[in-house]
Amino acid sequence: MKYWELIAEGISKVRWSWGYVSAVDCEGRTIWIADAHSDGKRFIVRSEEKLTAFLELELASRYPGFNDAGVAENTAPVREGYD
Repeated sequence: MKYWELIAEGISKVRWSWGYVSAVDCEGRTIWIADAHSDGKRFIVRSEEKLTAFLELELASRYPGFNDAGVAENTAPVREGYD
C-alpha cells in the first residue's frame, strides 16, 4: 500500500469524503488537486506531487489552522512559472 493510500484510509476512517484529480497545466506540468469534506467543511489542496497533496490534505483535515475558504494556509497557489 502506498503512503498516500494510508492517508486516504485515515481520512475515510474519521468519516470524511475525499477525492483527487491530476491535471496538466498550459506548460505540460502535472498538478494534483485533492479535497476532503465533512459536516459542511471542505479542504482543497494543490501540489506538484500526489503524496504532498495528501500530506497537506491530512494536515488540513486534522488541525484548525485554515482560512475561511477552507484552503490550508500553507498551500502554495498554482502559479505560472515554477522555480
